[in-house]
Amino acid sequence: MADSRACSNPRNRPTRLQAGIISRIRLENFMCHSNLEIEFGDWVNFITGQNGSGKSAILTALCVAFGSRARGTQRANSMRDFIKTGCSSALVQVEIKNQGEDAFKPETYGDAMIVERRISESTSSITLKNWQGKKVGSRKEDLREVIEHFNIDVENPCVIMSQDKSREFLHSGNAKDKFKFFFKATLLQQVDDLLKGIQNQLNGATELVNNLEKSLRPILKELDELQEKIKNMEFVEEISQQVQLLKKKLAWSWVYDADKKLEVQNKLIEKLKGRIPTCQARIDQQHSKMKELSDQLTKKKSQIANMMERTSEVRRMKEDLQHSLSMATKERLELEGERDLKTSHIQKMIQQVKLLEQQIHDIHEQHIQNTQAEENEMEERLQELQVEVDEANDIFQRLKDEEDALTESLEMAKDEIKKIASQIEEYERRHREISSHIRELQMHQTNQVTAFGGGRVINLLQAIERHRHRFKRPPIGPIGAHVNLEHGDTWSIAIENAVGRLLNAFIVTDHKDSLVLRACAREANYNHLQIIIYDFSRSKLNIPTHMLPQTSHPTAFSIIKSDNPTVLNVLVDVGNAERQVLVRDYDIGKTVAFDQRISNLKEVYTSDGYKMFSRGSAQTILPPNKNARGGRLSGSYDNQIKNLENEASKTKEHAQQGRGRKRNKEEELSSLLDKMNNAKRRRINAERELRSKEFELQDLKKSISAEASSAPESTVNELHQEISRLHQVIQEKEELLEKLQMRVNEAGNKAKDLKASFENLCESAKTEFDALAEAEDMLMMIEKDLHDAEAEKKHFENVMSNRVLSDLNNAETEYQELEHNSKENRRKASIICPENEIEALGGCSESNPEQLSAQLSRMNQRLQRESQRFPESIEDLRMLYQKKERKILRKRQNYQAFREKLEVAQSFFLSLGCLEINILT
Repeated sequence: MADSRACSNPRNRPTRLQAGIISRIRLENFMCHSNLEIEFGDWVNFITGQNGSGKSAILTALCVAFGSRARGTQRANSMRDFIKTGCSSALVQVEIKNQGEDAFKPETYGDAMIVERRISESTSSITLKNWQGKKVGSRKEDLREVIEHFNIDVENPCVIMSQDKSREFLHSGNAKDKFKFFFKATLLQQVDDLLKGIQNQLNGATELVNNLEKSLRPILKELDELQEKIKNMEFVEEISQQVQLLKKKLAWSWVYDADKKLEVQNKLIEKLKGRIPTCQARIDQQHSKMKELSDQLTKKKSQIANMMERTSEVRRMKEDLQHSLSMATKERLELEGERDLKTSHIQKMIQQVKLLEQQIHDIHEQHIQNTQAEENEMEERLQELQVEVDEANDIFQRLKDEEDALTESLEMAKDEIKKIASQIEEYERRHREISSHIRELQMHQTNQVTAFGGGRVINLLQAIERHRHRFKRPPIGPIGAHVNLEHGDTWSIAIENAVGRLLNAFIVTDHKDSLVLRACAREANYNHLQIIIYDFSRSKLNIPTHMLPQTSHPTAFSIIKSDNPTVLNVLVDVGNAERQVLVRDYDIGKTVAFDQRISNLKEVYTSDGYKMFSRGSAQTILPPNKNARGGRLSGSYDNQIKNLENEASKTKEHAQQGRGRKRNKEEELSSLLDKMNNAKRRRINAERELRSKEFELQDLKKSISAEASSAPESTVNELHQEISRLHQVIQEKEELLEKLQMRVNEAGNKAKDLKASFENLCESAKTEFDALAEAEDMLMMIEKDLHDAEAEKKHFENVMSNRVLSDLNNAETEYQELEHNSKENRRKASIICPENEIEALGGCSESNPEQLSAQLSRMNQRLQRESQRFPESIEDLRMLYQKKERKILRKRQNYQAFREKLEVAQSFFLSLGCLEINILT
């Protein structure tokens, strides 16, 4: 491949410095080249290589660097097709010498210039740099100036001949195609294009002159319009004179109209004054009626007061009688109740006497029937039953003791079985937890990210990848996937307790990205995702030594390592990892946390998970979290999985042993249960036999007791004494009952008398109450008439004040205003035009002010419309007319000169066309 300034005889080339020689080309991710840089010689350069090694790609890169389009290279349809597969951008950089007489802007570019073209998925840009690499320009026009200066035409096959063009030239047997190649290579194509461009320009200039000449037509039309305006302005002046005349007539028309209104208003005032006496007479009439009704109202109120005094005494007596009647009725009812109660009590005592007499009779009958022989036989039977009861009781107690012992053994066996079952359940639960942990570790071993959120985090990361275009900056997370521990698993449990809650969190750069991430979490069914908003552009925090805990023990921040500065900044700003101190054991932790008083210390964590901190005077120690699992930050999970598998095997073996012990205990329990059921049946039978003997013994004792105490004389005497006492009590209560009956009769008579008195009083008071009601009705009628008279009087007073007097005052006020306006209008009209002058003009009596105002308004509107159409004066319009006339004359002269020059240029172009034809022939 030869450079653009190579000649056919390099030996005859002078040794002076030349500009425009390509000295170097560099490619990055362009077509098949990842990173290629070639230094070229000053003369002819040869590039060799196997097919597909990228030789043509270098030639294509030169075309792209000098502004060729993608289709023009015949290697791609768009610029992004030149980007190497798997990359996002490409770079072509060409260095050109710029020395000697042909140098291009040496004061700007220096001894060399660099043409750089960057290509991305969506755009491509061109940059021109000087010999120092500083940017000089980036426009296509800047590159076009360079390639035109150095005569670099990448479209010319003599400058750059690609494989396709060579194949097309060599294999084409068509003379027409070869002529096209010759036409383009000898730059005749460029000359022909230039001539066609000149022809187009000449045609455009001719068309422009024609258009300019046509543009004079609107100006000529404007001259005609100006002439029409001048005529219309003369008509506007006539309208203005008519407006002035109408204004004079209108001024005096208002004067004459005001005089007419004064006469009408004077008549109205006289009429209103005549209405005042009539209205005042109606007011005086209602006032007299009100005085008469007021006297009647006073008398009737005095009469009602006297009647109310009499009725109030009757009402009081009525209330007293009603109260006495109520009390007497209540007393009678209470006495009747007491009488009924005592009568019932006497009946019960009589019934009790009869029962005692029957009991005495039964005792005598029973005593006669018993014999001495029966008493002896019952005594022997009693002794025999007592012996049987004692024997049955001994058997029952022995069987009961045996049952209690078996029950106690049975309960102990059940407790032991429950204890063994609880141990087995604990071993099985522990085995399930270990197996679950092993599966998690195996999953973490396959994909370490799952240690910080399980399978959900994989779904979340896939959702983030699907929506990556919506994020301003890709989220960072989970945090645990971006950190590791410096000392392996030594501090894994302590770190898990210190910053474990942050390991599953994600970091975003702003609130908008947090909303997008929250939507991705919902899509992945990842609820309660912790999202931290942090500025990704912040560099790694440099924590001064005086702000760290002053201790030799490590901090959580010193143990955690990460390549991402944002993750480390979040652990400091959010997790306070730089203030969390790690210690080996419990005792050292207590010393560091509570005894040494270390500054900048927040919390202390032991290697086995204890958390210690103090807040003021309160010291707190939290035990390890049983559910916390260390090792998520471990680099290898093999040892953890092996240890957990050993532990799972041991827990499974313990569970099997427990099941064996449980089966043995269950068999022992079954045997004890059979023995206890047998003992219980025998104890129940013995107890049933014992209770039968005891009941039989008790029945016999009761029978003997009843027979031994039958018909004793002392008991009969006691019963006779009780009967005598009851007869005496009954007699006393009957006497009291007679007295109580007398009181009941007296209370009934008293209530009857009070009721009769109350009815007589109500009958006598009815007449007075009816008279009082009639008087009150009369009083209400008088009050109503008085109220109506007051309302009538108030109505006429309102008519007098609001209508008659008000209308009169308004009429007088309006009269004064009309009188004042008449004088003012006459004064103004005299200023505008004397009265004798308006009479000389014909007067204004034939029209009223409204008609004249309407006519004047129409004339003003017409004048305003005409004035808006032609705001200039007639003199201005005439001067403008003359000015435009002179302007048209000058333009006609200029356009004639342009047309003469175009005719000269057209004749020169025809001579160039003849020259081109001679060259081709």
